[in-house]
Amino acid sequence: MAAGVVQTGTSNGRHRPGRPRPMAEINVTPFVDVMLVLLIVFMVAAPLLTVGVAVDLPETAAQPIPDQGEPLTVTVAADGTIYLQETPVELENLVPRLNAIATAGYEQRIYIRGDQSRSYGEVVRVMGRINAAGYRQIGLVTDPELN
Repeated sequence: MAAGVVQTGTSNGRHRPGRPRPMAEINVTPFVDVMLVLLIVFMVAAPLLTVGVAVDLPETAAQPIPDQGEPLTVTVAADGTIYLQETPVELENLVPRLNAIATAGYEQRIYIRGDQSRSYGEVVRVMGRINAAGYRQIGLVTDPELN
């Protein structure tokens, strides 16, 4: 990985016999190998990073909502824990946390993901808190129905 400087052994520019000349080239093959391995690792790991909290979503035949960038999600997990993005939060602290995120107003849709094993009332209670705080664009996330 180091480069050497070529020096001549005599003053007339000729190389002294018996001494090897240092090589003045850098071998880039190891660099390329490392970069290709990193590229493959990130290509495999990137899709795994998009899923936040593991939730068993109900299935519906509803059409998907057009993508609007990075969504703000509230999740009701199977054990009843409420998450804002990937951070656990108590129901009482949900609206203050949303207000802290939306200091200048939040006009994008807030998505609610509810595990199908939780009761409908628990998911609606979370949705009602968000709606009562003034957030009007709320969407429920489901999985597509398999026919």
